Amino acid sequence: MMNTPFLQVSGLSKAYNGVPALSGVSLAIEPGEVHALMGENGAGKSTLIKCLSGVVRPDGGSVQVDGAAVSSGDIRVSEAAGIVALHQESTAFAHLNAIDNIFVGREPRLGPGLLDRPRMRREAQALLDRLGERIDLDRPLEELSLAQRQMVGIARALSHKSRLLIMDEPTASLSARETQTLFRIIRQLQSEGVAILYVSHRMEEVFALSSRVTILRDGKLVETRAIADVSRNELVKLMVGRELLAEESRESATAPGEVMLDVRGLTRPGVFRDITFSVRKGEIVGLAGLVGAGRSEVAASIFGVDRPESGSVRVAGDTLAPGSVPKAIGRGVALVPEDRQHQGLVLPLTVGTNLLLSVLGSPAMGRFRAREKETTVVTDLMRDLSVKAAGPDIAANTLSGGNQQKLALGKWLAASPRVLILDEPTRGVDVGAKADVYRIIRQLASDGMATLLISSDLPELLTLSDRILVMREGTISGELSRAEATEEKILALALHSQNSMTGEAIA
Repeated sequence: MMNTPFLQVSGLSKAYNGVPALSGVSLAIEPGEVHALMGENGAGKSTLIKCLSGVVRPDGGSVQVDGAAVSSGDIRVSEAAGIVALHQESTAFAHLNAIDNIFVGREPRLGPGLLDRPRMRREAQALLDRLGERIDLDRPLEELSLAQRQMVGIARALSHKSRLLIMDEPTASLSARETQTLFRIIRQLQSEGVAILYVSHRMEEVFALSSRVTILRDGKLVETRAIADVSRNELVKLMVGRELLAEESRESATAPGEVMLDVRGLTRPGVFRDITFSVRKGEIVGLAGLVGAGRSEVAASIFGVDRPESGSVRVAGDTLAPGSVPKAIGRGVALVPEDRQHQGLVLPLTVGTNLLLSVLGSPAMGRFRAREKETTVVTDLMRDLSVKAAGPDIAANTLSGGNQQKLALGKWLAASPRVLILDEPTRGVDVGAKADVYRIIRQLASDGMATLLISSDLPELLTLSDRILVMREGTISGELSRAEATEEKILALALHSQNSMTGEAIA
């Protein structure tokens, strides 16, 4: 590596509403270096990214590129200096297609008011070909999967020809194949001298890609270490300031009770077919599968977002009218979606308002009409969920990803549901916040909640689930008890049906 760093950050500080988010953070990144940034949600990582990429202006400190000061608080200045951020949550324009999202604000032109559409299409296709991803360039992003939207975001970042690419949880929504493609691209960029600031909670990725790691905690720099000189356990301790006990598989305090959610023959042609399973009171049923297997789509149909062509859903024995979210909510069904920023929360609203969204304007609101009761409910939820915020009156968009996820969960807990569907509940969540979410899920099950847990994190499914269903290409390919479930068996079922492996029918 060269002696002069490409990026030098010195004493960066930033506060929101008087609450410090960064306090005197310094780090240096060399050309061609993959430098990992780690810390719990709320540690200051997102604020540091926003300062570096020009989204916000720091209150103090400096940023230098090649020894020259970079004016803070201006995205275009940061981009001109070669700093481009690929954010954890999509900042794309959902109604625009992939091409327009890649070039928005930088469209090549043939003349005044005339876009060079053929060139935009060629270059967009070349970028996505480089990523090894086949995407319909003309489809609006809102019609693409979360993984496909992420790939469009990566293509947009690469189109800047950046010298420092900031990647914030870039693999959170990617399949194993897409992740390996991204790793290949990162190594290719590294060989070309492009530096990468890699923000991730996934230890295996940090150790596979980076040469150094910087750890933040409570907005302060803890340490920068060579990755070869630190163990995984040491990293966890540096991040959280304490040692976390190893997660153990959940042991049910009592046997599951009556069937609370009963799904029979649910079918949406071309999406999923003949989905049949049940979840009992106090039971956590995991739903595994590769990206595109249809898990989120099944959840959306159960919750009434989409209308299945055939099949039935019963809640506590009562048939649920298809295609009606209000009726699903009225029967006690709650869905915490994967895309928390666009589907789970209203980010400009306050923390307190978001926590009450599921009961505002509903019959259940009767018990919350008094301001004092609203305050009590919000205060209790913030305490029980360990939400880190200056108070209930600050905007939800000022919180870290992990705390936003807790809000998305708490919003539904206010309505006291009987069936809770969790879609990737710890996506992009750090080890400390993940432990909080696990504690909450376990406690809810102990209190009798019927939980359907959709997750691509196999250790998470093995840790929390009483049973695990596996989907493949829109069908349930098998079921595993807690005693027999392993990562290898889950992956085998995700690739092949139980019938083809054992010759036996699914029970």
